[in-house]
Amino acid sequence: MSHPEPGEAHPLVLGPLLRHVDDVSATIWVRTAAAATVTVVRDGRRWSAPTFRVHGSHYALVVCDGLEPGTDDPYELLVDDERVWPLDGAPPSRIRTLDPARMPHFAFGSCRTTGTHDDEGVRRHGVDALRSLAVTLRDVPEAGWPDLLVLLGDQVYADTTPHPELEAFMRARRSLDEPPFEEIKDYAEYDELYRITWVEPVIRWLLSTVPSAMIFDDHDIRDDWNTSWSWRREMRATTWWQERIVSGLASYWVHQHIGNLSPAELAQEEAFRLVLEHAADHAARGSSAVEDELDLTATLDALAARADAEPETYRWSHVRELGDCLLVVLDSRAARHLEPDRRSMLDATETQWLDATLRGGYRHVFVGTSLPFLLPPGLHDFEAIDEAVAQGAYGRRAAHAAERVRRVVDLEHWAAFNTGFDEVFEMVMDLARGHRGPAPETVTFLSGDVHNSYLAEVTDAAGHGARSRIVQAVCSPIRNPMPRGVRVVISMLTRSLVRPMRLLASASRRVPDPAYPWTVTEGPWFDNNVALCRVLPDGLDLTWVTGMVQGADHDHPWLREVWSVQLDAPGTVTDRPVDDGPSDHRTVPAAAVSATSPSVGP
Repeated sequence: MSHPEPGEAHPLVLGPLLRHVDDVSATIWVRTAAAATVTVVRDGRRWSAPTFRVHGSHYALVVCDGLEPGTDDPYELLVDDERVWPLDGAPPSRIRTLDPARMPHFAFGSCRTTGTHDDEGVRRHGVDALRSLAVTLRDVPEAGWPDLLVLLGDQVYADTTPHPELEAFMRARRSLDEPPFEEIKDYAEYDELYRITWVEPVIRWLLSTVPSAMIFDDHDIRDDWNTSWSWRREMRATTWWQERIVSGLASYWVHQHIGNLSPAELAQEEAFRLVLEHAADHAARGSSAVEDELDLTATLDALAARADAEPETYRWSHVRELGDCLLVVLDSRAARHLEPDRRSMLDATETQWLDATLRGGYRHVFVGTSLPFLLPPGLHDFEAIDEAVAQGAYGRRAAHAAERVRRVVDLEHWAAFNTGFDEVFEMVMDLARGHRGPAPETVTFLSGDVHNSYLAEVTDAAGHGARSRIVQAVCSPIRNPMPRGVRVVISMLTRSLVRPMRLLASASRRVPDPAYPWTVTEGPWFDNNVALCRVLPDGLDLTWVTGMVQGADHDHPWLREVWSVQLDAPGTVTDRPVDDGPSDHRTVPAAAVSATSPSVGP
C-alpha cells in the first residue's frame, strides 16, 4: 500500500512489530485505526485475528503457527483484506524462524529518547544507534541478521516530552501547568508516546522484521520508580499517580509485554486468554470485528492496579530459548520488595520463579536485567554504603540525607538491595558450579540503564568452584548521552576510586562485603551504543557500535565499531578496540557481518 496523502487516515496506525519467534511460530503485533480483522500472509499461508480495544484504541496480536524451522520468507499484512504492509517503496519484512543448527546472534541495549533525527535532535540526543543499525541492516547485504533485539528498559520516556509532536498532542488535551505537568498523564498519552517512538520509517521497518524481547525500566513509568518505600508512599499521596501507574502498566502490557510471550504462554496469560476466547467465539459465529470487538479496558486497568499494589500476583519477567542458549529477562522494577525490614530487588514469588528457571544444560545463559547486576566496584560500594545509611544504620537524620542522595544520584541498583543481590548471586554460582545440571560456558548478565557501557567479570570464578565464566555486559544508552561532568565521576568510580571505596565499605560492619569479587575489564565508554552478541563455536563475541552521520545526511547514518571483545575459554579475553579512523570511514561491526571485509564505502 502507498503512503497516505496528508489528512488521509491509514488503516495501520503502528506496526507491524515482529515479536516472539521460535523455530515453528511467530507473533506479530499491530495497532489499527478502527476495529478490524488483521491477517498475516506468508508463503501462501494466512493467519488472522480480530482486534481488541483498550481506551478507544485498537490492537491485534496475530499468532502464526505451524512454521518450518530455519525458514526465511517475506510477509504481508492485511487489515480487513486490504494490503497495508509493506508500504510502497519499503523493503519487505520477513519472518526468519530459528534454526537449531544456527548459532544465535542478537543485539541489545537500553535508554532511547524520543527525539527528532535532524540537526537539532542530534545536537540534543546524539545519533540514534538503533536507527543506524536499522539502516545498516537495510542497506548492507552482507550484514549478519540478528535473531533477536533485546530492549532492556526505557523504550519510552514518560517523564519527559523531548518530541515536539508529543508536546503538541498533550497541550491539545490539557493544561501542562497542572500536575503531572509535562509528564505523561494517562493511557491516551502513553498510546501517542509509543506511536511517536516506533513510527519513524526505518525503526518501524526494523521492528517489523527483527524479533524483539522487551522489559521496562524506571522511565517507562517515572524516574526513580520503586526506588524505596518512602518514594512509593510519597507518589501514592499525589492526586495523579494512580492514573499514571495504571496507564503505564496497562499500556506496557499492550505494547510490550504480550509480545514477549510464546503462543503457549499467551494461552495461559489471564487477560490475553480473554482475547483468544473472544477470537474463537468470533470465528465460530462469523460475526464482524467491527460490531463485535472485545473491550479489554476494564480488565487491563484492574490487572495493572493489582500488579502495582500486589506485585507478587503478576509476573512481567519472561524467558526465551535461542538454540542451545537460554535468555532470562528479569523484571527489576515492579517486582521489588520495598519494606525496610527486607529490601530486595525481587519479591519472594519472583525469587522462587528465577530459582526454578536458572537451569543447566545450555551452552550459554543470558540474564537480561535493566539494571546492571555487577556495577563498577566503586559504585557498588557507594550504593551499598548509602543503603545502610538510608536504612538507619547511623540514625534518623543521616537516613533522611542518604535517602535524598539515593534519589538525586539514582543509587537504586542491585547493590542497594543487598538481600536480593546475594540471593541471585548464589543462584548464579550454583548454576556455574554445575549443581543445576551441566554448567554453561558463560553466565552473562545483559543490562543498560547507567548511560555508559562496559564489560565486567567475576575475577576468580574458578577459585569459587565455578566452571562457567560470569560476565556483566552493559550497553547504555541507545540514544540519551550522559553529561560530561557525570562521565568523569563514573570513570573514577570504575577505576581510581575503587580501592578507596572498598576500604570505606569494609570499615563498616553494616556494609556487606561481596562474596565473589569482580572487576571491570573493559570500559567505560559513553557513546550512544547498540551491542551485538554472536555465539561462536568456542565462545562469545561482544561488539559495541555507535551511529555516525556525515554532515547533515541524517537519512543515511552509519555504524562505527567502538569496542569488540571475544570471550573464549575460561580465563581468556581478547579485546579489539577500534580506532576512530577518518571521519568519512564507515565501519560495519565484525560481529554483525558474515563477509570477511568489515568496511563499506564512504
